[in-house]
Amino acid sequence: MERKHDSLATPRAAGMAGVVFAILMASAIVLVRIALPGGEDDATLDAGQRSGVRTALELVPFAGIAFLWFMGALREQAARAEDRFVATVFLGSGLVFVATLFGAAAAAGTVLGESQQQGPSFGSRFAYALLTTYAMRMAAVFIIATSTIGRRRGILPRPLVVIGYLAGLTLLVAGTGLPWSELVFPAWALLLSLNILRGRRPPAAPPAAPA
Repeated sequence: MERKHDSLATPRAAGMAGVVFAILMASAIVLVRIALPGGEDDATLDAGQRSGVRTALELVPFAGIAFLWFMGALREQAARAEDRFVATVFLGSGLVFVATLFGAAAAAGTVLGESQQQGPSFGSRFAYALLTTYAMRMAAVFIIATSTIGRRRGILPRPLVVIGYLAGLTLLVAGTGLPWSELVFPAWALLLSLNILRGRRPPAAPPAAPA
C-alpha cells in the first residue's frame, strides 16, 4: 500500500517541484539580465543593480534544489524503463546544468565586490558566459532528452513533445544570439509541470463487494 501511495505521489512531486523551479529560475534570470544586460566589460553596477544580483544569488540555490527534485521525480516516472543511452543523457545533462548554474551564480557573486571598481569586470563576463552559453546548452540537451523519453513512452502529449524539441533547438542553436532566450527553459519546465499536475487523477474507487 505504501509503494502504491509513493507512486501516486511522485507525479505531484514532479509537478510542484517544476513549478517552483520555473518561478525561481525565471526570477533569477530576469534579475541577472537586468543587472548584467550583456556582460559588458566596462559596466559598473549601481546600488539597485547590486541589489538585483544579490537577490538572484539568493534564489539560485533554491532553484537548483527544486530542479534536482523535479529531475529525480521525472526520472522515477519516465526513465525507469528507458534505454541506458537516453537515461544517461537525461541524468547527465541535468546534473551538469545545475553545476553550471551554481558556477554562474558564484561568478556573479564576484561582481558585487568588483562593482565599485573601474575597468573590466571578469566576474560579469564569466557569469554571463556560464549562464547564457554553457548552462543553457545543457538545459537544451535536458529538454530534448526529456521530450524523447516522453515521446517514446507516450507519457507526454504530442504538442508538448513538439514544443520541447523546438525549445531545445532554440537554446542549442540560438544561444546568446537571441536576447532573453534563457527564459525558454523555465517556461518549458512550467508547461511540463502544469501538464503533469493536470494529468493526475485520483485512484478509482474499488468495486463494491457483491451482496
